[in-house]
Amino acid sequence: MGRTYATPERLSAWTGQPAPADAERLLARASEDVDDALLTAVYATDSAGMPTEPEVADALADATCAQVEYQLATGDDGTGTASRWDSVSIGPVSLSGRKDAPTAPGEVDLAPRAHRALSRAGLLPGVIW
Repeated sequence: MGRTYATPERLSAWTGQPAPADAERLLARASEDVDDALLTAVYATDSAGMPTEPEVADALADATCAQVEYQLATGDDGTGTASRWDSVSIGPVSLSGRKDAPTAPGEVDLAPRAHRALSRAGLLPGVIW
């Protein structure tokens, strides 16, 4: 498992609700989404790849919590499947009507609040010179 930028306690403080039972898994997946959104961002890290500047660490934690909050609100379990179809049945299989989702395979469906947290910290858009 990769880096996780927020704790269940921080998620609870962010949402004002108790953290879900699978909060650690959701936070790990949301941290991966944040990492994917920051592929070209430049910031100082320690040997484990964690940000060393407190304002960057806070922005990544806020973005991670916002991503989980967004996924919970949209009914996503962190796999990204909830935003793909407006109706799904299992037997005998029926999928209908794609909803708005990332346009390219592998593109991150980043929560608007997560995007704003990263932008405020100067991490988006990432530019390599």
